[in-house]
Amino acid sequence: MNTFAFSRREFLRSSALGFGSLALAGLCARQAGAMTAASPLAPRMPHFNGRAKRVIFLYMWGGPSQMDLFDPKPRLKQDHGKIGDEKRKRVYKGSPFNFAKHGQSGLEISELLPNLALHADDLCFIRSMQTDSANHSNASLCLHTGSANFVRPSVGSWVVYGLGSENESLPGFITIRPMRSLGSRLHSNAFLPAVCQGTPVGHDGISAKQATIRYLSNTDQSITQQRTQLELVQCLNRDFQTRTAANPEMEGLIQSFELAFRMQAEAPRFFDLSNEPESILKMYGVGKEPTDEYARQCILARRFAEAGVRFIQINQSGWDHHGSIDSGLPRSCAQVDQPISALLQDLKNRGMLEDTLVLFGGEFGRTATGEGEGDKAGRDHNADAFTVWMAGGGTKGGCTHGLTDDYGAAAVQDRVHVHDLHATILHLLGLNHEKLTCRYAGRDFRLTDVYGNVVKEVLA
Repeated sequence: MNTFAFSRREFLRSSALGFGSLALAGLCARQAGAMTAASPLAPRMPHFNGRAKRVIFLYMWGGPSQMDLFDPKPRLKQDHGKIGDEKRKRVYKGSPFNFAKHGQSGLEISELLPNLALHADDLCFIRSMQTDSANHSNASLCLHTGSANFVRPSVGSWVVYGLGSENESLPGFITIRPMRSLGSRLHSNAFLPAVCQGTPVGHDGISAKQATIRYLSNTDQSITQQRTQLELVQCLNRDFQTRTAANPEMEGLIQSFELAFRMQAEAPRFFDLSNEPESILKMYGVGKEPTDEYARQCILARRFAEAGVRFIQINQSGWDHHGSIDSGLPRSCAQVDQPISALLQDLKNRGMLEDTLVLFGGEFGRTATGEGEGDKAGRDHNADAFTVWMAGGGTKGGCTHGLTDDYGAAAVQDRVHVHDLHATILHLLGLNHEKLTCRYAGRDFRLTDVYGNVVKEVLA
């Protein structure tokens, strides 16, 4: 009798017995001596001792305007209304918002972010960011994967691939309310193991209250029945693995089944905020507008970080201000300012900010010239200059790095490409971006491809 026929017969028999333990024990006993692959979520040693253990990425889809938020330009305000783009007959648009110095560091921050400004001495601005495309789709892909044109593993997937996770009952990489229009490309594992892929929590079409991981509950079977059924199916899968050539897809399926089962017991409690102290809910801005949506997501991010998830991303749309900067930007800032400030304070209060890298940024910046006229004018896309900031996780607080021209239109000093940002993120986690590789299609791939330099000036 061949093995496959025996396995099939056992499967049918155990089904008739309600997945009886006798057939299951017989099948699994045959595999007891087989070596099984170590879980790719198991914690792994970094290349060296990094300051950060995890990342929270606050992704602002659309491109926040650097000269209105983090990079004040007096000359731009002085030349407001003058022709700045002869070809398209566009005029310079000075920022209508005031900047002030904050903290002991004197970091200059826009009046639109008063709560974030309270953390000036924890923030590190990189004002000279550059990317490869001024198209949303390509620039977003580049920011997340290092490639503007090809589907590659995302930075979160690379982090999990390099470090594993501190909680094997939760995904190592979670992305909260990702944009449906961009599909799974921004949290794809590509050719890395399947468990390195980002697990979406809801999407941008539903409220944060409703956002959860799909299929967390099973109304048809008890936990005991599910466990018995899973053990049988996994035995069949392992049996198939031992009789065939190595199959990464099958191995990924086996590991995903196990993770999904563990998540059913572990994950649901994270989405219930009723046990959060009232003071915490109030600090984040839960239960009031316009902060409720983003506040809930920030609390989720803190909870997942506390539980050992390695990479958490919060996605926020609404930053593509081709229309009025004067009214649109204040609205976007009001939604996130208090929750982000609370997240930083909460992490600090729990002693977590020192080993949690918080990153804020969009896929590119905005132009110095305006689109439209008067207070209806917005700003176009700009791949030549934008600002991101980092906090915690071994970064130098209260500092700025890089310089743009007098109009904030182009990086002119200490330019930092997205590849350099990725190299720096990995470095803070204790990973050498040149050594973190995966063999695929005959070559060694890495997040930074053949580029990237660690921005040492931003390291504490």
